[in-house]
Amino acid sequence: MKLAILVLNKEEYLEPLLEGFIEIDITGATIVDSIGMGHILSSEVPIFAGLRFMFSGSRPYNKTIMSVIKNEKVKPLKRLIKKTLGNLEKSGNGILFFIELSEVIGLKSEIT
Repeated sequence: MKLAILVLNKEEYLEPLLEGFIEIDITGATIVDSIGMGHILSSEVPIFAGLRFMFSGSRPYNKTIMSVIKNEKVKPLKRLIKKTLGNLEKSGNGILFFIELSEVIGLKSEIT
């Protein structure tokens, strides 16, 4: 099993993504409001004020979506995200990564 983590820069894609999760049988996720380090440094720390120009087009807030998924859901999830968001290699779309889990306690038995 894996923990899939998507930092979603474009909040308007949250609902279509979650609908897609259901379609590929990923039925649980946690969504957290998040903010990037660059935004904090460029707006609140005077020594980094010069960084503002680097982040002028970026959005200050993100949604971070976390979901424990079966290994066989990795490829469908990648396809869904590419279909919904486009290529993540393009700056500003988001970041997706997976963490291998050795044990999960507290999920429904059909997930584990």
